[in-house]
Amino acid sequence: MLKVKICGITNVEDAFAAIKCGADAIGFVFYPKSPRSVTPEIAKSIISSLPPFVTTVGVFVDEDKANLNKIVSDTGLDVVQLHGAESPEYCNINKKVIKAIRIKEISDLELLNQYEGASAFLLDSYYPGAIGGTGQIFNWEIAVEAKKIGRIILAGGLNPDNIEEAVKMVQPYGVDVASGVEGGTKGKKDLIKLRLFIERVRKAALKYC
Repeated sequence: MLKVKICGITNVEDAFAAIKCGADAIGFVFYPKSPRSVTPEIAKSIISSLPPFVTTVGVFVDEDKANLNKIVSDTGLDVVQLHGAESPEYCNINKKVIKAIRIKEISDLELLNQYEGASAFLLDSYYPGAIGGTGQIFNWEIAVEAKKIGRIILAGGLNPDNIEEAVKMVQPYGVDVASGVEGGTKGKKDLIKLRLFIERVRKAALKYC
């Protein structure tokens, strides 16, 4: 089954809404420059209230490794997503690792071969001066090629209006959305968009995956 991750969770209400709608995973951003960032204390509070069988993912950008390990231990995160310029050696941690790659052109896929220890690769849109959450899509044909290298989680500009086409074309291991299911406030989910997004993912997965 195609996996759905709702990222940029900042409050318990959105976490439970995502789960109720059928999300497989929820993501917490530990990058202070992001408008969706949370403190370890907030993440721990949300995670401790979750039901079983929900995967929690921590998103980090070039974080000090000792501090990353402390946050993971303190909060109880299940998976680490690395969204910066972390080296392949850095990825050798005691958790499943998703390595994010910002895609501008097909040659960017050469980076994937360097990260043999990654459990999956999240492909996001390249946008100057921004680390994810831009609402911009990239050429999905590149994501199709990336599937030859490893498990692909498609991200970057996904929303309820384009997710069916994205799943049809790429048929990825998973999809990841943050800004595409928000309303007018970054870090606050729009429950109608959230429900539609997941419903359309499931519908498209049954048809194409």
